[in-house]
Amino acid sequence: MGRKKKQRLCVGVDLHKTQFTVSALTEDGEVVLQEEYRTTPDGYSEFIEELHRYEEEDGCSIELAVETTGNARFFKNQMEKEFFDVTVVNTNKFKVITYSTKKTDANDALTLAMYLQKEMLPEAHLCSQTSEEIRRMLKTRRILVQSSVKIKNQIHGMLLGYGIETNAAQFQSKRKRQDLINDLADHDYSEFTASSLEVMLNILDVLAEQIKDVEEQIEQMVEDNEDVELLKTIPGVGKIGAATIASYTEDLERFDGDFKRFAAYIGIVPSVHNSNETVHLGHITKHGPQELRTAFVQVALGMIRASKQTSDWRLIEEYRRKKTEKGSGRAIIALTRKIARIVFVMLENRETFNPDLMLSK
Repeated sequence: MGRKKKQRLCVGVDLHKTQFTVSALTEDGEVVLQEEYRTTPDGYSEFIEELHRYEEEDGCSIELAVETTGNARFFKNQMEKEFFDVTVVNTNKFKVITYSTKKTDANDALTLAMYLQKEMLPEAHLCSQTSEEIRRMLKTRRILVQSSVKIKNQIHGMLLGYGIETNAAQFQSKRKRQDLINDLADHDYSEFTASSLEVMLNILDVLAEQIKDVEEQIEQMVEDNEDVELLKTIPGVGKIGAATIASYTEDLERFDGDFKRFAAYIGIVPSVHNSNETVHLGHITKHGPQELRTAFVQVALGMIRASKQTSDWRLIEEYRRKKTEKGSGRAIIALTRKIARIVFVMLENRETFNPDLMLSK
């Protein structure tokens, strides 16, 4: 006689920062475990021991499902060390829990267990640890840049109140920033205004140094990244743009060579609304990582600005034509989609950018 097939034990996990609630469901639909554990070493150990008990005493094979959260990767790593199967659920495609009328941690966990048992959970893709670290560093840079922009806007407004018009170029160096303080001497201002301005300019100095340090670290992190080197051959793609696109598009195989899936992942495909026999295409979905979508738009803008090199390219000519017909916003999105297709082909075929293919025939 052959070995008896192990019974599946499907475990839904509602994971939070300090605790997680689990519901375990047998193939017969019996809830055999519904418990809350702390997200501490002791809490994880207690939960793991309980699962191993079901393995050893009841001969169960353990399968777990958890939604994407900030600590989902850590949870997954802890469980996979014990050789448990873990499905990380794509919350954007799984709205059952969000729209539940009886929303408790235990019910959410049970819902995950039920859909796991039916194999109806949309799985989320988790990037590699390296890519996650690059993404985290890129987000740090974005926060610093945004803080710098806010400070600059505050200074613009303050000085405009004294009749001093300023521009971005006046913040580019310490010397130019000092000139702004000196300019106040010719205007009717209070010592408190000068003090406030000096504080904000000092903050800009600190932020500029921090941004520089972060960018140097990002360069080190992607130093041997082949995707980054390929992407940097595209006019308009700098080191930050290349690092962003590369860190969000690893494991390109998951799109099975289908650019439409890739574009949907970026969030640059139009939303579709069906009514009877009418199909209406709306604004882009904006699903997927905002950082990746922004990086592609920045590449498009960079290509437009590099007019000496790109003015006779087909996609730029199409951009100019569409801009006249549909407006700047739609034209930029259309150009972004074309650039995304080029990137997709480059990364799939491991080819550098070929400007000759861009020329109008």
